Amino acid sequence: MVKINDVIESLKKTVDPEIGLNIVDLGLIYGINVTQQNDLDIKITMTSPMCPVTSIILADVQLRAESIEGIGKVNIDLVWDPAWSPEMITEEARLGLQ
Repeated sequence: MVKINDVIESLKKTVDPEIGLNIVDLGLIYGINVTQQNDLDIKITMTSPMCPVTSIILADVQLRAESIEGIGKVNIDLVWDPAWSPEMITEEARLGLQ
């Protein structure tokens, strides 16, 4: 069975090209669920509904998720609630921005 940590590590390779941080540390991942059949559901948001790189990030997330060994179907749900805020950035990533 695919583990959520495997998914997280794979998604950390997706970097927001405008900010230069990975989407996990940015706090853009709102949920990860791996089913008994190893299908994957990901809830993700963007820093803004007007984010100009949304399609690039979503395509990269899809590719990285599908590349996980043993993964079945991948479903990505782009959500806007709750709205993203800078407080969602991990402490480690915040220190890297300074």
